Amino acid sequence: MSGLETVSPRYGEASLADLFPGALAALGVPGSSDPIGLSTGPLAGVRKVAVLLVDGLGHHQLPIAAPRAPALAALAADSRSRTLTSGFPSTTPTSLASLGTGAAPGAHGLVGFLLNVPGTDRVLNHIRWDDDPDPLRWQPLRTQFDVAADHGVASYVVAKPEFAGSGLTTAAWRGGQFVGAADPEAVAARMLHALATAPAPALVYGYVPDVDRWGHETGVGSAQWFDAVRDVDRMVARLVEGLPADAALLVTADHGQLNVAGGRRVDVDTEPGLRDGLRVLAGEPRVRYLHTLPGAADDVLATWRGVLGGDAWVLPRDEAVAEGLFGPVSEAHLQRVGDVVAICRDRTVLLATQTSPASVSRQVAVHGSVTALEMTIPLLVART
Repeated sequence: MSGLETVSPRYGEASLADLFPGALAALGVPGSSDPIGLSTGPLAGVRKVAVLLVDGLGHHQLPIAAPRAPALAALAADSRSRTLTSGFPSTTPTSLASLGTGAAPGAHGLVGFLLNVPGTDRVLNHIRWDDDPDPLRWQPLRTQFDVAADHGVASYVVAKPEFAGSGLTTAAWRGGQFVGAADPEAVAARMLHALATAPAPALVYGYVPDVDRWGHETGVGSAQWFDAVRDVDRMVARLVEGLPADAALLVTADHGQLNVAGGRRVDVDTEPGLRDGLRVLAGEPRVRYLHTLPGAADDVLATWRGVLGGDAWVLPRDEAVAEGLFGPVSEAHLQRVGDVVAICRDRTVLLATQTSPASVSRQVAVHGSVTALEMTIPLLVART
């Protein structure tokens, strides 16, 4: 298989959104759903759970990483490990919010990397977001960290110090005690300290971004990507070695990546007709949200289908929602999805060279769409 086959999100069965509820079920939190079976399987009997999310290290990237990542390879070979799907789009803000809330994207509302703020022409970048719009309103669901606190589970979020207090952190991780850690070695040290000192039951979450960063900048399989993977592998080895007797470690990702060299590159800003009828272009290179001028949606749909042909699915909003890509979409969040949605097939990317940062057009590896390379993520398990 090429990894370019289509994968549907498995909400309520085996998706990233199901991980934290399952972990809390294992820690004795009543009412927590556990479709993955963590509480009766790999986490049975544990009193502390550590979850490490490695940005961009999808299931299909693990065999590439294996020669430089023996600790990850050993966990991947363990019979307790399995695969999950990300949500849709397979992108970081969407996935982090699904992990943190235990909900599909249509419920929490972070349905993409760049979203049009309804009623305006503004495009919100979730990675560069402070307090406008208010994160508590933009993402109104309680988080799994909030749920943990309600039931006496101590919870910690270990990530780069500059993420403290950001809009995305507040939206996805509020309720956990934030602990700053500047690099993978520090993340491992802070996670182990929390596991050692927190009263049971406890949930300790760590996040590292560099594998994704170097995939974007230099590609999956590049020297820099392997360096980032090696750093992660060392921290995983340290976490496994240092786990307390009553603890378990879960390693997962928010999405995978695919190199797009040789794929079709379509520039929305220069391709004739693609800007016609558009009010706002949002989304990202693998999934674009087209917010249209009044009365223009049908023409935009026809034009984009004609230009892209078989290189993308181009759907009206109602059809994209009905496909279940986002899970059930709250009425309050519906307008965040474009009037028309363009979802890339194979290695196609939809660029906007005149209106997006130049770094976006230079990306070597990307994600966001529905291929197995992007959507399938690992759930690796370690116990003492």
